[in-house]
Parts: sequence; structure tokens; C-alpha cells
Amino acid sequence: MTAHSAPDSAYDEHALDPVPEGARESTAMQQFWIWAGANIAPINWVLGALGIVLGLGLADTVLVLVLGNLVGMAVFGFFVLMGQRTGVSQMVLARSAFGRRGAYLPAIIQGITSAGWCAINTWIVLDLVVALLGELGMSGGTGVKIAIVLVVMALQTWIAANGFRWISAFERYTVPVTLVVLLAMSVVAWTKLDVDWGYAGAGLEGKDRLSAMSTVMTAIGIGWGITWLAYASDYSRFVSPSVPKRKLYVASVLGQFIPVVWLGVLGASVATIGKQADPGQLIVTVFGALAIPVLLLVIHGPIATNILNIYSCALCALTVDLKVSRRNMAYLVGAFASVFTIVLIFQESFAHALDGWLASLVVWVAPWASIMAVHYYLVRRQQVDIDALYDAPGRSRLGDIKWDAMISFLVGIFAAWFFEFGIPTALQGPGAKMLGNVDISWLAGGLTAGVLYTVLARRSASARSRGLVDAATRAE
Repeated sequence: MTAHSAPDSAYDEHALDPVPEGARESTAMQQFWIWAGANIAPINWVLGALGIVLGLGLADTVLVLVLGNLVGMAVFGFFVLMGQRTGVSQMVLARSAFGRRGAYLPAIIQGITSAGWCAINTWIVLDLVVALLGELGMSGGTGVKIAIVLVVMALQTWIAANGFRWISAFERYTVPVTLVVLLAMSVVAWTKLDVDWGYAGAGLEGKDRLSAMSTVMTAIGIGWGITWLAYASDYSRFVSPSVPKRKLYVASVLGQFIPVVWLGVLGASVATIGKQADPGQLIVTVFGALAIPVLLLVIHGPIATNILNIYSCALCALTVDLKVSRRNMAYLVGAFASVFTIVLIFQESFAHALDGWLASLVVWVAPWASIMAVHYYLVRRQQVDIDALYDAPGRSRLGDIKWDAMISFLVGIFAAWFFEFGIPTALQGPGAKMLGNVDISWLAGGLTAGVLYTVLARRSASARSRGLVDAATRAE
């Protein structure tokens, strides 16, 4: 029996092995809790306020949030189904399109991205936590922030290191409670604060309005859903094939859509009061008796998100053939993120810049995802050779590097950057500037990579077919 066919190691150790059908116990509802928990995070109300900060009206901001997430999460659902059908993690599945070693590139990028988000998600709540503690009569400064980082990071690393069952249980039992707190928090914010529901923005028109809407679309609209595509199969691989695909699809999509739009609208509506990027500071001042439950919600946010970041980052490390156990790799990721978060506390300007960079990383996800979707659903027709995914490097039946995918990926990244208008100046491409600072990076990158890969893959298939015919003719 090969290592990747051993049923116990796949489920109990949660390494790269495909999860056997008998060990897939996760339900559609459990998947809902996982994705909902990952998105009930303060970063989403901060991003929701972005449209107001950029000068958009509340109606425009909400429109972009709803329509963008409908599209982004709809695509996300199809990547969830990949994991259920194959039982394989997302970056291992990428080997089918990119080759045994070619898949190293997206795995390395995804690993770095998820580790970076782990630090940012922890750092971004620190001011809110300190402000909430102040409401409870407990003051603190940098020392308190560092203590919070160490406690939160230790807890989320421990959960992630213990694997999928612990992650699933944490989300299943904590998310319903946080949703109740979020409901109370929303009611208080929308009834006690002077929200301007008719806020028309800064009077943006024409290209300026379109530019601001496209930025929000990339940050927390379509772009937000796209950023989760690289995580999808890591968790849906534990879902039994007997679970109806439609049921799993709907549960996963709603698990993403509901909290992202809810928190986004909360952030945008509250931001109409002070036109600030951090509506949480306004909300904190009116909570009173709700300070403790809101404090728990704020702390829960990064934990629920980062257990996925740490777990998936460890899988990425194994995908590039690092000889470290998944559990130990999770601890290493947690240690790195702890140090990095503490650095961000002392380097606020760098932290804001890093947040902008990470929010702009749709430039790689969109091309990669487009290639994976074309490969899985069109080229392979959902029929992937699972055993071949685990061939040793240098002896893989898939080949070491598949240049059709690699070329399409790199060209797609360039196209995405060309039409991106990110926060850092380096991520403001000439194409976006020519369009009046309109960001269509996700569309340009995804379409370019997807169309190019379709053409190259068909050409390669035709060449192989001709080769087989020629070989048969010579044999005759």
C-alpha cells in the first residue's frame, strides 16, 4: 500500500494524502460554519468602509458589495466541488495542470500570502481590542498588544496544528454565537449611531466614480471571493461524495457571502458618520454592556480566519516537498507570524503598506484560478489521475513542468498587473491608468490566462493525437 492510500494518515494527520471516502465525515453545514467563521472578521468591515473613504455613496458601495460577491462566491463554489470529488488539497491538485514541480510556484506564492494574512489579520484587531478593554476600564499600550498577539497566535496555531477536526469543531461551536453577537452589534450600531442611509458620497462622477467602484470590487467584491479559491479544496476534501453537490455548493457559497456582505454593509454604513476607514472605533464608543461580547467577536475573527491560513500554509510547504510534518510546519508558521505581527506593531506605516499589497494579490490568484478551472472542468472533464499527483519529483507521469500552464500563468499575472490600480504605486498598471484608474485586474488576468491556456492545451492535445496516429501508422 502506498503512503497516499493509507486511510489513517490521510485523516488523522491531515497531510497531503487524498482523504479516503470512509474518512470523509464533514457535512455541508459544517462547511458553511468553516467559511462563515473565516469571514466574520473586522477586516471585512474595514474593507466595507473603503467605498465611503474613496468618495462613493452608500448605495454604490452596497451595490458593488452584493453584485461582486455574488460573482466571486459563485466561482468559489466550483473550487469547493473539486475537493469533494478528488479528496485532494488545492495545491496538490494544481500539479495536474502545472506539473509535479511546476506546481511549486503557485504553492510558494500561496504559502507566503497565507502567512502574511495571518500576521495582518492579527495586527488589524489590536487597536479595537485595546479600545474595548478601555471601555471595560483596562488601559494598555504596546505591551498589552504584544501579550494579545502571543495569546491569540498560540491558540490559533494550536487549533490549526491539530488539524481539520479541530478546525471544524471550533467553527461549528463558535460561529453561531458570534453571529448572534454580530446581530446585536449591528442593531446597536444602526439604531444608536447617526448613520446617514442616504449618504451620496463626495459627488464622484464618470471615470472617478467607476474607478472607486472598481477598487472596492477588487478589494471586497469579486476579488475577495477569488482570494479564497486557493483554499477551497483543502477543507471540502473531507466532505463525503454522498453529500449532494448542489447542497455543498450552496452551503459553501452562502458561508462566504452572508458574513462578507453583512460586515461590509455594516462597515460602509457606519463609515458614513465620520468618513473614516476604521468604523470599529466609532462602534466601540456606543456598546456599553455589549463591550465584552463584542470583544469576543473581535478576537474570534482573526482566530477563525487564521486557523485556515496556518493550516493551508502548512499544506503548501508540504506541496513543495519540504521534509517537515504538517503539525510541525503549522507551529513554524505560527512562530513566524507571531514575530511578524509584533514587528507590525512597531512599524505601523509598513503594516498599512503590507495590507495594501496583500489586498492586491488578486493579480496571481485570478490567472491561477482560471487555469485550474479550465484544466479541471474543460480539459480533464473532472477526471484527474489522483495517483499520478503523488509521483516522485523527476519521475512523475504528469511531467515536472507543464509549460502550457506556466506560460499562461505568467502572462496572466502580467495582464492582471497591467490593469490593476492597487494602493501601492507599484501595483498601479498603465492599462488601469489609461482607463481612468479603473481596476479590472481580476478580469484581465483571469480571461488572459484562461483563454491562452485553452488554446495551448488544445494545441498540445492535438499534437499528442497526431503523434499517436503517426506511431500507429509506423507500427502497421
